[in-house]
Amino acid sequence: SSDEGVATGDSEMEFLRNLFSQTLGLGSGSGEKVLNELTLEGVAQYIQSGNCKNIICMVGAGISTSAGIPDFRSPGTGLYANLQKYNLPYPEAIFQIDYFKKHPEPFFALARELYPGQFKPTVCHYFIWMLNQKGLLRRCYTQNIDTLERVAGLEGEDLIEAHGTFYTSHCTACLCRKEYSLEWMKEKIFSEQIPRCDKCSSLVKPDIVFFGENLPARFFTSVPKDFPRCDLLIIMGTSLQVQPFASLVGKVSGRTPRLLINMEKTGQSDSLMGMLGFGGGMDFDSEKAYRDVAYLGTCDEGCLALADLLGWKTELEELVKKEHNLIDSKAKQEKAGAANQGARTAEEAEESGKSD
Repeated sequence: SSDEGVATGDSEMEFLRNLFSQTLGLGSGSGEKVLNELTLEGVAQYIQSGNCKNIICMVGAGISTSAGIPDFRSPGTGLYANLQKYNLPYPEAIFQIDYFKKHPEPFFALARELYPGQFKPTVCHYFIWMLNQKGLLRRCYTQNIDTLERVAGLEGEDLIEAHGTFYTSHCTACLCRKEYSLEWMKEKIFSEQIPRCDKCSSLVKPDIVFFGENLPARFFTSVPKDFPRCDLLIIMGTSLQVQPFASLVGKVSGRTPRLLINMEKTGQSDSLMGMLGFGGGMDFDSEKAYRDVAYLGTCDEGCLALADLLGWKTELEELVKKEHNLIDSKAKQEKAGAANQGARTAEEAEESGKSD
């Protein structure tokens, strides 16, 4: 009968769901609703409930745009839209390891423009630091290479820099791999030298992950420890287009709430996954939505709005003001020190000329 056919079809679909769930980790979860409402208010109430103790933040370039660092993909203003001056065969070549080894100049020219230390962490960076200080942050997974999470106060153990970092650099020669510091690399880049190893003369590259390179081992060892324990996932400033980072949204349990703070909705299930009924992708709007919340706006606005609901807004604003003043003060001291050093060098040169 037709009823039997429908029943058989349903059971086959259920079998497929279970099979894919077990083999690919795409389970749709229990559908249990943890949030009182699918709003920012609902998320704030959950954080305050005492049941939310292991927050994971997943962040991308959008959390640093208010610091003056361009993201990659925004039309017109994104990094990839403004690389014409480097005469690349295609924009992504600037981060291709094979292209870099033959033509390192464009990457290091870009690095001068975007070098860490020229920018201040944003409201969003300090909000993540506050989560950590309040004992709520399990880990921050970042795609960014600007080191602003570290400048804001997060330390190595708090961070997974999934796409690497400028914080350290290594010789690219397999048999050498000598490590170099942020300061060493900075001196080379700003003196417009191509950084080469003082041991073997091979290229030295910051420890950022180029296309064609593996992600850091710590990323792969931390994900299976962190994500099953996560009780709130906050995703900020990422288009969720780059794998395997984008797939992390599906690694939390089926009941874990997920908050997206971004200029547009992203990370939703594609039509095939939706048809199969998988819950790995984000679902903000369907009748079945039960855990995903989207705040559309800048990351700073979203963090301030959430901080306000948590009663932390004044604390956050004061923290940002204090930390930015400290950074400005330090920069002034360094500038004055460099000017004094320059003046002393000029005087010594003049004295030397007189004695000649």
